[in-house]
Amino acid sequence: MRVPSRSPGQQPGPAVTSTAPARRAPTAVGRHPVPGQPDLAAYRAAVAELLLEVGALADAASAAARQVLLDQRLREPAIAAVLNATPQGFVGARETLLLELARHQADGRGCAPDLTALVRIYLLSRIDVMWWRDTRAFLTDNEVETSTDLVDLEWLRRRGLLAFRYREQPATVLGRGLRAVRRRLLPDATPRTAGLRFRRARREVIALLNDIGREFAQAGPPAAPPLWVTSLARSAEHQYRLRRLGYAAMVPSGHCLGWAADVEMAWLGRFGLRDALAELLLARQEAGEINVVDEGQTWHVCLAPAARRRFRQAYEAEMGV
Repeated sequence: MRVPSRSPGQQPGPAVTSTAPARRAPTAVGRHPVPGQPDLAAYRAAVAELLLEVGALADAASAAARQVLLDQRLREPAIAAVLNATPQGFVGARETLLLELARHQADGRGCAPDLTALVRIYLLSRIDVMWWRDTRAFLTDNEVETSTDLVDLEWLRRRGLLAFRYREQPATVLGRGLRAVRRRLLPDATPRTAGLRFRRARREVIALLNDIGREFAQAGPPAAPPLWVTSLARSAEHQYRLRRLGYAAMVPSGHCLGWAADVEMAWLGRFGLRDALAELLLARQEAGEINVVDEGQTWHVCLAPAARRRFRQAYEAEMGV
């Protein structure tokens, strides 16, 4: 079974070896390469090979050799085809990656556990921006809060129309204090996450997460925890805010385009369900429905354009629109 590429050294979680029962396969919307489009299977395989070499050159003394390696390997046809198709083009994507690596070394605070993870997250997330390159990003917090392309999750949650859970960030010092107390008293009751900065998402993404949530619920025991979403649409303004705090928040990002979400993985490992969700997500990636990036505690999920219409129709059917 293929898993998102990762280095053979420090790893965010255990390998995927699911014992979950067989489940419905996602509709194949992009299993084979589309003529004239980059071969994503070849791209992911080339990135996996590159990561093995980067892992061997991850120390500070190997910075020059690592840059030579990246210069050479990023030009390989399988990788260059995807980078060329992003809004930045090959040169812009390459320069951005080198700057991200320099930034990671300079501050040492990034949420990416090592340089190999940073390269993995950056390169695999370029699939998102290639897919949605013609979509305008949400630039400011206000644009996210007011866009008619996004739906407020709270209205849906109160009506029992969501098959996943989420938690908002506390807005006050008192709220943060109460959450800290609950975490000390019940450390495993919920994921260790700050919560959603924006509880808004595209209709198609909501339908996708509902579909994943229902399938995940069927894969586990009756008392199993639900799918937990930790991030949805974000503004570019917030993305830069995260970067200033030291997080590996990529720019441009599928979150700022509204087509990506992050789902909790590490917390599910406490219940023996991490591998079941991983297998489910990877099957959907294999079918061309989503792009998946292993970010450690969470996995990043982006809806593929080929699946957009189906999930828009699913949303409208579920919500009675």
